[in-house]
Amino acid sequence: MKHRSCLSVVLAAGEGTRMKSSLPKVMHKIAGLPLVAHVILAVQADDKSDVAVVVGRGAELVEAAAQAVGSKVSVYQQKERLGTAHAVLSARNAIEQGYDDVLIVFGDTPLIEASSLSHARQQLASGADIVVMGFRPENPYGYGRLIENEGRLVAIIEEKEANEAQKAVGFCNGGLMAVKGAHLLALLDAVKNDNAKGEYYLTDIVALAHGKGLNVIAQEVPADNVIGINNRLELSQAEAIWQNRKREELMLNGVTMIAPETVFFSYDTIIEPDVIIEPNVVFGAGVKVDTGAIIHAFSHVDGAYVGEQVSVGPYARLRPGADLATGSKVGNFCEVKNAKIGERAKVNHLSYIGDAEVGADANIGAGTITCNYDGYNKHKTSIGAHAFIGSNSSLIAPVTIAEGAYVGSGSVIVENVPANALAIARGRQENKEGRAEVLRQRYAQLKAELKHKV
Repeated sequence: MKHRSCLSVVLAAGEGTRMKSSLPKVMHKIAGLPLVAHVILAVQADDKSDVAVVVGRGAELVEAAAQAVGSKVSVYQQKERLGTAHAVLSARNAIEQGYDDVLIVFGDTPLIEASSLSHARQQLASGADIVVMGFRPENPYGYGRLIENEGRLVAIIEEKEANEAQKAVGFCNGGLMAVKGAHLLALLDAVKNDNAKGEYYLTDIVALAHGKGLNVIAQEVPADNVIGINNRLELSQAEAIWQNRKREELMLNGVTMIAPETVFFSYDTIIEPDVIIEPNVVFGAGVKVDTGAIIHAFSHVDGAYVGEQVSVGPYARLRPGADLATGSKVGNFCEVKNAKIGERAKVNHLSYIGDAEVGADANIGAGTITCNYDGYNKHKTSIGAHAFIGSNSSLIAPVTIAEGAYVGSGSVIVENVPANALAIARGRQENKEGRAEVLRQRYAQLKAELKHKV
């Protein structure tokens, strides 16, 4: 079959006043990614179609978000809000390039799946002139009804204009369309604004096309594909749907989740098979977890790489730049930031490792801190292979603990430690015989005096 060129027109100029936000509506996020970016990923999933984004308020923000995830993205300004058909016409210069197919989607429908869009284009290739994506909600009240006759879509009737027979139709307009490029501009130019709002409605092209004898059909898609976001409640509901999709995808691909409903992913999280994820784990952007790793409960992983057979947590935090090699361990209540942890190295409980490199088989004792920030600049700590850092040590960067070195517990290390050396840097202990009783008497007297004053 001949390859069909495609333009996706993404309508992203809505004010979004019900979001009650200084951000444009389409810049609110699901799984860490703006709504409009989700839509662009979907329309470009199959063949990297050209994209025309119609913007309004916050145009620069929307443009940047769109171009960050998509290729061949152009932006068009809708200066007046005169309806959806008018919005599509804002991208006239792109449409005039003569594409075989034009997809018309909305920047606030982030759950549309690439498979639904691909099927609509297949319908165009098979002879349809317009494909309208419809769905069957549990309660159709408020939605435009798709009126069909002998398998063809003849009109879209809005709720307020529908008669009783039309209101009984449960097949509703999802808003998204696929149109043969050869017909689109003529249909859009024929749309009138003789309605209560004085707007140019995209849905009117259905009746216009039917009147011209064009083949207009409706394609049923899952209801969640056409969910639009208008307020924060709907945003949270869409987030829940997205997260459930991701959980199901990963579990079917071999990832174990003990309590999947408590695990949250970013749009770009990569988890390989045979990874175990315990309850209450959150993944931020830029995370990859290799096979055999286990992420224990209540851990937060963001911008990190977790290698094979690595153990993380519980209650661990991996921040951007954390790089955990095969067989390493980051234990409970630890934080790692911009640091490489070597193979089989162990960062035990209550430690902070930042701007550092830890060699293979090194052991970082409980309560160890790399003191990497002097108030102005970050400095690096290097810990060699097989080194042992005793508990409650502070490593003042920049500093190097060479291979096989041993740092005694409670040390404050300010100078490099040579290979296989023992470093002890702490105050000498003194025992004062009998002084404990003197202190107790003194403290008891002070307490009594304070109580008497009160």
